[in-house]
Amino acid sequence: MQELDHQKTIDILNAIMEFELAGVVRYTHYSLMVTGPNRIPIVAFFKAQAAESLLHAQQVGEILTGLEGHPTLRIAPMEETFKHNVKDILQESLSHERKALDMYKSLLEVVSNASIYLEEFTRGMIGQEEMHNLELKKMLRDFS
Repeated sequence: MQELDHQKTIDILNAIMEFELAGVVRYTHYSLMVTGPNRIPIVAFFKAQAAESLLHAQQVGEILTGLEGHPTLRIAPMEETFKHNVKDILQESLSHERKALDMYKSLLEVVSNASIYLEEFTRGMIGQEEMHNLELKKMLRDFS
């Protein structure tokens, strides 16, 4: 096995933590903005996404402190588009999930063959993000 680049790992984990915390805000906002006849299940979906983003941020923070890093107090920048129809919100969500997937893939490149735990954790997160991407794509199909 190779040596784990602690600083690079910590930097990527902090960026992921900022992004996941932004997801909490983003998905909470979306849950408040949904209107229409399908509001109830879509709101439940976004509330679940917000809760999951918080869980991910907490998991990443635990790893950060385990590596003697300092978890960030920042959140990633978010742009308010003021587009609140369901299709636009789902498309923004898909874009967010694609970015999350890319971030976890970047982490995997750094931890592969350097830490079995971090590699397995990261692969699990990639799997979850891939599933989110698939779900959002399916949700967007009827809007095409």
